[in-house]
Amino acid sequence: MKSVRTLVLAASVLTLGGCTMFDTYSEVDALNEAKAVGSPFTQSLAKEYKDYANNQLEEMFDYPDALHFARKGLAAASGEAVMPEPVTDWNLSENHVRELAAARGRLIVAFDLGGREVAPATAALAQAKYDCWIEQQEENWKSTEDLSCKKEFMDAIAELEGLVQQAPETNTQEPPPMIPEEAMYLVFFNWDSYDLSSGAQNVLDAVAEEVIKNPPSQIIVDGHADTSGSKDYNERLGFKRANAVRDALVKRGVSEDIISVESSGEEELLVETPDGIREPANRRVNISFK
Repeated sequence: MKSVRTLVLAASVLTLGGCTMFDTYSEVDALNEAKAVGSPFTQSLAKEYKDYANNQLEEMFDYPDALHFARKGLAAASGEAVMPEPVTDWNLSENHVRELAAARGRLIVAFDLGGREVAPATAALAQAKYDCWIEQQEENWKSTEDLSCKKEFMDAIAELEGLVQQAPETNTQEPPPMIPEEAMYLVFFNWDSYDLSSGAQNVLDAVAEEVIKNPPSQIIVDGHADTSGSKDYNERLGFKRANAVRDALVKRGVSEDIISVESSGEEELLVETPDGIREPANRRVNISFK
C-alpha cells in the first residue's frame, strides 16, 4: 500500500512524456557520480542513500522511492544533514506509527547527544536503516516482524546509543579524570518498561569502567518517565528504572553504598510535552555524580 507521497511522485513521472525511465531518474545517476562534501556524517549518509536508491531502482523496481531517496542522498552529498523520514509522510497502521515514532525519537536523541560527531558512520547507517524500515513497513502493511531493515536499525541504534555515552578520545593518551559535577550519563527505556536494552547495557559498561577508575563520593541514579501514565504510576515506574540501573551497576562491581536511587517520575522532562504523550526521550534514567 503506497503513501500519498509515493503516489504523487508516481503520477508526476507518468506526465513526463517523451522521457525514458533512465532520463526520468537521472537523480540516481547524479548521486552515483556526486563527490560528497561536508562532515563525515553527511558523507557517510550520502553513501548510504546512494546504496539504497540504487537498490530501489535496480532490484526492487520501485522508481518513486528510488527518486525520493536519491534526492535525499544528493542533499547529504552537498553537505546538508537531512533528517530521518517523518512518520506522518507514510501510510502506516496506528501500531506501526507508534513503533516507528518511538524509534525515530531514539535516533533524534542520539543525534542531539552528539551521535553524528562521535560515530558518523554508525549514525548514518542508523538513519538509512530507519528510512529503509519505514519504507519496508509501508510495503508490508500487516507485518510487524521479519523486516530486514528494522533489525539492522535496532542493531545500529543500540550501538550508537552506547557510543555517544562513551565519547572516546581521538588520541592514544589516557583520558583526563572524570569531573563529577560535569559528568552525566543517560539510559533510555521502551514505553512502560524498565528492562535494560543492549544499548543501555553498553552505557552501563562505560559508567562502571569510569567509576571504578575514578570513584566519586556518590552516584545519583534518577528515574524518569514520559507523561503517558498517571503521576503516581510514573513515579513508581521511575523508581523501577532507577533500581534496574543500580542493580546492573552493582553487578559490574560498583559499590552499592555510594549509589543513591531517586525518581522524578514525569517531572523534569527532557522534551516538554502535554499530558498523555509517549515521548521516548523522557523515558530514561539520569546518572550523575558528586
